[in-house]
Amino acid sequence: MEEHEMIELSNGIRIIHKQITNTRIAHVGIMLDIGSRDEEENEQGIAHFWEHMAFKGTKKRKSFHIINRLDSLGGELNAYTTREKICFYASLLDNHLDKAVELLADITFNSTFPAAQIERERMVILEEMSMYLDTPEDAIQDDFDELIFKDHPLGKNILGTQDTVNSFTQKDFLAFLSRNLNTEKIILSSVGNYSAKKLQRLAEKYLVAVPHKNHTPKRNFFDGYRPLIETVKKPISQAHVAMGSTSYGLLDERRIPFFLLINILGGPSMNSRLNMSLREKHGFVYGVEASYTPYYETGQLGIYFATDPKNLKKSLRLVEKELELLKKRPMGHLQLHKAKQQIKGQLAMSEENNNSMMLMMAKSILDLSRVPDINELFKKIDQTTAGQLLDLARENFQTDKMSQLTYLPE
Repeated sequence: MEEHEMIELSNGIRIIHKQITNTRIAHVGIMLDIGSRDEEENEQGIAHFWEHMAFKGTKKRKSFHIINRLDSLGGELNAYTTREKICFYASLLDNHLDKAVELLADITFNSTFPAAQIERERMVILEEMSMYLDTPEDAIQDDFDELIFKDHPLGKNILGTQDTVNSFTQKDFLAFLSRNLNTEKIILSSVGNYSAKKLQRLAEKYLVAVPHKNHTPKRNFFDGYRPLIETVKKPISQAHVAMGSTSYGLLDERRIPFFLLINILGGPSMNSRLNMSLREKHGFVYGVEASYTPYYETGQLGIYFATDPKNLKKSLRLVEKELELLKKRPMGHLQLHKAKQQIKGQLAMSEENNNSMMLMMAKSILDLSRVPDINELFKKIDQTTAGQLLDLARENFQTDKMSQLTYLPE
């Protein structure tokens, strides 16, 4: 596996490529440092709506031609929106790389937002919103974000509201892009068995004509967190709980050790402390998880589970017990060694997924201006001490400073 290579075009768009020799699949994407946190109050949901509209028509293609361009070749075209990023990406046989780069450039920079398509996609997004509202494990996460970040853009639902989604016109999309587009914060990322020079030639063919723009609207930084507790009655059968608080931002040196601590508490493995207690020992939940999401200037710690209402108080006590244990005594040498081996294995396996690697490289360049080597991450994990984890637990696992949102059956 060769190291990645980075090239900058004359308009500021950067190319990052990693050559993998044992594959015939090309994974390529365009990632922009624009997300839902960059929306004005009356624009809530427009970044996600734009992601949808990119597939609905460009200056030279109708929706049908966009959808079929790569599908007919056995490839896949996709996109996603987060609070800080929008990404359009594709996977296909590498002999069709030219077609993928050309199509991604077209939908990213040449969308026309046809009025008829806006009306049709408006209904699709409203259905998407209804689907999430009907799924309590999804809905509670959005509502919990709002509880943590309150009126800040980080707390607003990425899908928007019914009122805002119903209000958008072609002019609104064009204004949002004009205000936020910055070619110096756009990455063309790629993983596949071809050279960076080949990708550069395609980028110069399809992307160099994009006008240089360096609009840098100031993001409204979040501060002033205060814990809140809310209970909401819903037409559901289980009690759902989300609890947590703010935490460390992307550039904080405690970020990697904190990921390790969260993995120990409630990571994806079955031997996490929360899973062993709530599911394996007591049978109160089907699943329980702890998560840590870093943003630029802040982050979010979250714990989520669902249980029978009669087991709600007992489950909460078990969660608090595990938090207290991590605060009271440092992990033993063998425990800590195993925890480090586990998260290193998870990171190594994620690198085996070439599509995930492509997306990770783009995000790393935008957030950190570089792609950390996995051995660098391993070194930071190995250097983490039991004392550091104890300090992190004491700072972050104070239940009196945690917000909590509970859905209860009506």
